[in-house]
Amino acid sequence: MAEAILDIKQWGNNLGVRLPAAVAREAHLHVDQRVRVTVEGDQVVITPVDATRHTLEQRLAAYDPKRHGGEQMTKTQTLGAERW
Repeated sequence: MAEAILDIKQWGNNLGVRLPAAVAREAHLHVDQRVRVTVEGDQVVITPVDATRHTLEQRLAAYDPKRHGGEQMTKTQTLGAERW
């Protein structure tokens, strides 16, 4: 079992911790992998997120205007110097 005692450091307005290679290897974590960080009681838990990449068609099929705020661009109002 890999284990490490680490220091939390300031990273911009956030806090950060570096995972040692042995810990990352044992947890099967890799660079650019998405993870979910949660708090369970007094423990911080890091869980890998499903790495499935969705196609544009899949993303558009899942789009719900009510949930996502509807159209972002109006067709009747100009917002800048664009011309129709």
